[in-house]
Amino acid sequence: MSLLAPVSSVTAIVLAVLFIKLAFGVIKKRRLHKVALGTGQHPDLEAAIRAHGNFAEYVPLSLLLMGFAEINGSPWWLVAMAAVALVAGRTIHATAIPASDLKKRVLGMQLSFASLALGIVANATPLVIAVFTMAPR
Repeated sequence: MSLLAPVSSVTAIVLAVLFIKLAFGVIKKRRLHKVALGTGQHPDLEAAIRAHGNFAEYVPLSLLLMGFAEINGSPWWLVAMAAVALVAGRTIHATAIPASDLKKRVLGMQLSFASLALGIVANATPLVIAVFTMAPR
């Protein structure tokens, strides 16, 4: 059996666990405040919703970039760098929002953006190599 995207797969597994944890955090706050929809003007519920929502906004594109890069033959270490930045960034950011820790939140976003940038480079690398190694017609 050959794995096409092992780094992306492991990263997706780790992030899925964090996604579920964040979802349960929202559910817990909704039950606590008896709020079925919206925030009910409870700051802790709003923070939990935004931590979960922000995660859902950034993770899919990063995972797609990593998966495509791996499938197209990008160096595994480059994809792994994007993965580490993404997991660290999303973990830091998710814990910083409910704690109202702006410094950690900024760091989490910086790492998330670094992951996106590394994903772009990881995708461009095999594409550029393919273009320059194509036999002329």
